[in-house]
Amino acid sequence: MTTKLVSKTQKAIPVIVLKAKEDPKCKFTSLVHLLTEDFLKECFRELKKRKSPGIDGVTVNEYEEQLDENLADLVIRLKTKQYKPQPVLRVYIPKPNGDKRPLGIPAVEDKIVQMAIKKILEAIFEQDFIDTSYGFRPNRSCHDALKKIDKTIMTGPVNFVVDMDISKFFDTVDHKQLMECLKQRITDSSLLQLIRRFLNSGIMEDGVYCETDQGTPQGGVLSPVLANVYLHFALDLWFETEVIPQLTGYAQLVRYADDFVVCFEKEEEARAFGVALRQRMGEFGLTVSEEKSKIIEFGHCACQRARKYGMKCETFDFLGFTHFCDKTRKGKFKLGRKTSRKKFTQKMTNMNIWLKSIRNLVELKKWWKVLGLKLLGHYRYYGMSGNIRWLQNFYYQTVKLAFKWINRRSQRKSYNWDQFNRFIQFNPLPKPKIYHSLYNLKP
Repeated sequence: MTTKLVSKTQKAIPVIVLKAKEDPKCKFTSLVHLLTEDFLKECFRELKKRKSPGIDGVTVNEYEEQLDENLADLVIRLKTKQYKPQPVLRVYIPKPNGDKRPLGIPAVEDKIVQMAIKKILEAIFEQDFIDTSYGFRPNRSCHDALKKIDKTIMTGPVNFVVDMDISKFFDTVDHKQLMECLKQRITDSSLLQLIRRFLNSGIMEDGVYCETDQGTPQGGVLSPVLANVYLHFALDLWFETEVIPQLTGYAQLVRYADDFVVCFEKEEEARAFGVALRQRMGEFGLTVSEEKSKIIEFGHCACQRARKYGMKCETFDFLGFTHFCDKTRKGKFKLGRKTSRKKFTQKMTNMNIWLKSIRNLVELKKWWKVLGLKLLGHYRYYGMSGNIRWLQNFYYQTVKLAFKWINRRSQRKSYNWDQFNRFIQFNPLPKPKIYHSLYNLKP
């Protein structure tokens, strides 16, 4: 039996966690020395090997060929402050509304250093983060945030929901403000300088270099934890210490990264919060998107009032689900959720593009297995209580698309429906299933 060697830094991290937890005012003065060869090697092992390379074109496998020499050189440059992160490679992925989301791909070496800094920052700031935030945090997921929304609306006196969206959050994070947030807990000037270098490393797009004086690129290993630190001070802590004490009614914030909703008991307090939030975001260089933000009447009372006057309750979208006022078989109120139309359309479009492109590349039985994995991935995210109908719809639409593209494989023999159904019978695709039940009595 082999025992796994653990670096000194990994052993030091629990000590940092304990110190940060016991003393909320403790500021850490010496951290950069934790970036040792052993620790960086552990961080390297956590990188995903199939990810695209950065601007230098070096892949994870290529970097690994001379890993010890590469890391030894990296540590020397870190110690002598000669290390400078390379610009991130800017690529774009399509968004459901037709826009494109920018992603930044760092070089492998920069990912290793970012992973190490991320672990150190998490050890400190996780002790400060409030339970209302769920995005990119250890042992927390988007499904935990969705379950919190369900519990809040089902058990709390919720009558209004503030659904706000921060416009281009990752692109507009103010570097000076972010550094001030980090200084609340860290005074190690060397580590702060290293983080500042990552923020100012710039972007390479189509061979053209652009400087960055604001923002933190999506796709970077370090960006999620920096975003959480920023929004902890800009939103979570402000809501907890300044907003809630002024309220007379119930209120609950639920945030996943830069996506959040706030539930209120009283309308006037919900609307006052909307005004105060715009001002607060402005202080941190952020802007609320007016097109995507709204305050709606929502909950038990809103549902009863809507039924009384023959009207429909408004809905709100959060983490790919549309939330709406529903009722149980006994006619009581319950929070309903379904795959948002925007996300459903996007997923079907992506599936159609993939099926069209794959049909002639490999043998049917090979890509059919991949199709099954794609369906499973969809069910595992969207398989929440109450959403079975939309899972089934996704399954049936996918099967129809598969039949369509199988029959357009150039001169190859086509299937009729009977033959296709026999093929599915012997090569079944995963059927829709609820993976995240809100009604389990077991913990």
